[in-house]
Amino acid sequence: MANHARAVLFHELGGPDVLKIEEVRLDAPGPGEVHVRIDAIGLNRAEALFRAGSYYYQPALPGSRLGFEAAGMVEAVGPNVAGFAPGDAVSIISDQEMSRHGVYADRVNVPAQSLLPRPAPVDAITGAALWTTYLTAYGALVEVGRTNPGDSVVITAASSSVGLAAIQIANHLGAVPIAVTRTAAKSTRLLQSGAAHVIAADEGDLVSRVHAVTDGKGARIVFDAVGGPGLSELAETVAADGLLIVYGRLDPRPAPLPMNWPIAVHGFNVDLITADPDRMSRARAFMEAGLRTGTLKPAIDRTFDLADIVEAHRHLESNTQIGKIVVTVQH
Repeated sequence: MANHARAVLFHELGGPDVLKIEEVRLDAPGPGEVHVRIDAIGLNRAEALFRAGSYYYQPALPGSRLGFEAAGMVEAVGPNVAGFAPGDAVSIISDQEMSRHGVYADRVNVPAQSLLPRPAPVDAITGAALWTTYLTAYGALVEVGRTNPGDSVVITAASSSVGLAAIQIANHLGAVPIAVTRTAAKSTRLLQSGAAHVIAADEGDLVSRVHAVTDGKGARIVFDAVGGPGLSELAETVAADGLLIVYGRLDPRPAPLPMNWPIAVHGFNVDLITADPDRMSRARAFMEAGLRTGTLKPAIDRTFDLADIVEAHRHLESNTQIGKIVVTVQH
């Protein structure tokens, strides 16, 4: 087992250029820890916010690590670890404290509870792109929203990896996914990805257009990544017995309280799933079934090498991607 690793660190807040690849010490895994060789890393918007100092907690500087989602192979296990052994293919899924446990590296020690076995048909790129994205969409639409066949589901930021996962899950459930995107540029790709309808937000009149494609009823579920001042307009697209689920804050401006009462609003965090063994068990069964049948398949926008992590973050912030950005690690 190597006693050092290549890891991405940053010593100050800022843009992608603050990211540096450095050699760091890597001790043997401690109690409850697993030593994992990283083969692929899934990028998430949260990591760009963390790097810039805009996340809900601040990085420990200098020398902060970054990232919480990856896939690879177990190389060693520490004391008091059960269920994992060297040679096991795994995914790292937990949104743990990134400054200490960030997975942008070629090897890491992580808490065993942050690992999931990776089934043999699931390659490392898929394993790094799957869990955070699909657990978020599954948790909101299934565990919270109780989406039923025939329900209309409005999905904002629909070309994001979570948005595309939500489209797939809505279709898997027999619901009607209505994709909302900033411009019409991605409409064709979203229709090809399974959206029943696509609405470009910059064309205005969002409320009437949602009502037009829902026979005037509005959507039973609105799944929102944006927040901000537009939340009150979005709330008007919710059906009388519907639910507005807010899981992101791409617009950091204050979000007004929706006034079209009565309305149910749920602020969703993926911890609702990952911290509950029963919900997590149901989520794994749901997603593994979808992978087997092919109804759930992560959309990979582009892959980068770890050496190109700065360019990968520039692409992450370009808002041009459709699906997940994955960084691969050469050994």
